[in-house]
Amino acid sequence: MHIIKKVDLETVCGVTSVLPDNALPEVAFAGKSNVGKSSLINGLLNRKSLARTSSQPGKTQTINFYRVNDELYFVDLPGYGYAKVSEAAKASWGKMVERYLHSSKQLKIVFLLIDIRHEASANDRQMYEWILSQGFHPVIIATKLDKLKRSQVAKQLKILRESLALEKGTTVIPFSAVTRQGRDEIWELMEEKVLEDHIE
Repeated sequence: MHIIKKVDLETVCGVTSVLPDNALPEVAFAGKSNVGKSSLINGLLNRKSLARTSSQPGKTQTINFYRVNDELYFVDLPGYGYAKVSEAAKASWGKMVERYLHSSKQLKIVFLLIDIRHEASANDRQMYEWILSQGFHPVIIATKLDKLKRSQVAKQLKILRESLALEKGTTVIPFSAVTRQGRDEIWELMEEKVLEDHIE
């Protein structure tokens, strides 16, 4: 169980901002606007409202860097796929995310959040393929687990894997912001892939 001693929102980058050249490792969170990204980040950090959950999806238009325990950064990428946002805004966020994935020297893991209740959307598939094309193998976090009956989970995970056409061996972690199921698994993965390398 990872103890969170300290979290700071250290850098907020807009479309024209210079991305920070961080010395600590980074893990990034990508996902559709209403997939529960803020709830996941708050859940992982044991905070109620550090990452702002918004009743208006599509409001996160910046890349937010949270410095955690002076050990690593959580990087909250802008949500995508929200219909009410103009095409120009979507294009500029896309460029911003692309620039980040392409230029970060410290990025160790990309978590892609998908709602477990639905088939992956065209936007989700595009984002998945795009993360792969940047040389990363994303870890899929299947959010909103508490909205399913236990008997439905295996079937929905199969639909998610197939609709995203996941590479063999891709890690998929079901997560619930309500019950915190999946939290420890995500932290274990980060400790194994990020923190151990960094500490050595």
